[in-house]
Amino acid sequence: MIFDTHAHYDDAAFDDDRDELLSGMPAKGIGRIVNVTANYDSIEKSLVLAGKYDHVYTSAGLHPTEIYDLDMDEVLRVVEDKCRLPKVVAIGEIGLDYHYDDTDEAKQRAYFEAQLEIALRAGLPVIIHSRDAGAETFDHMKAFAAKGGMGVIHCYSYSYEMAAEYVKLGYYIGIGGVVTFKNSRKLKECAQKLPLSSILLETDCPYLSPDPKRGQRNSSLNLPYVAAEIARLRGITIEEVTGATWDNAMKMYGMS
Repeated sequence: MIFDTHAHYDDAAFDDDRDELLSGMPAKGIGRIVNVTANYDSIEKSLVLAGKYDHVYTSAGLHPTEIYDLDMDEVLRVVEDKCRLPKVVAIGEIGLDYHYDDTDEAKQRAYFEAQLEIALRAGLPVIIHSRDAGAETFDHMKAFAAKGGMGVIHCYSYSYEMAAEYVKLGYYIGIGGVVTFKNSRKLKECAQKLPLSSILLETDCPYLSPDPKRGQRNSSLNLPYVAAEIARLRGITIEEVTGATWDNAMKMYGMS
């Protein structure tokens, strides 16, 4: 079975066939899915999905580009309240994203730090989004690990050397469809050289479909392509990849 550690099935891209798709996942080899929240509205939507399907779990958290025009105290209270619910297994996706011209770095940093503290109080792992903020994100995560925190660097896009430093701190590295792209040299190096015990499979669906489905709507059903590429790079079997990443995900999310 395959564990999709990062999906967005509350996205409108799945409005036409969400139930058919999710209900059929276990029969097609997808044993567990964590539906990851991004904006304020997605927290409740994701909880509904987790309540409807035994194999679907959820996170609670706010993406760094989805925090503007919100009442910070109010929404963080909601995140902290929801993270106590049984099927909420992580805080995320949270982090830093300095890609856009209108970025409010100070506000992103405040939300990030506050949600890291929520994760520590709740004893939950974090799902980290980082774009154009590699060094600063790493500094935050180094401090978080020193306090006993753990989690995954989602959709990893930085160097192998930085990934290796994350692994030394106890973090997992999330690998999805990008690893199948011909020009994804850095991620291929990570998939090949990092300890298999530190890798998680993810889709980020409906985004980032792997080759040969690139450009189409992504889903957990495409994860065998990701597992196959990791297996090819490492010279091992697909079953070794899916088995190890299943165990890694179960460990990180505290599931039995």
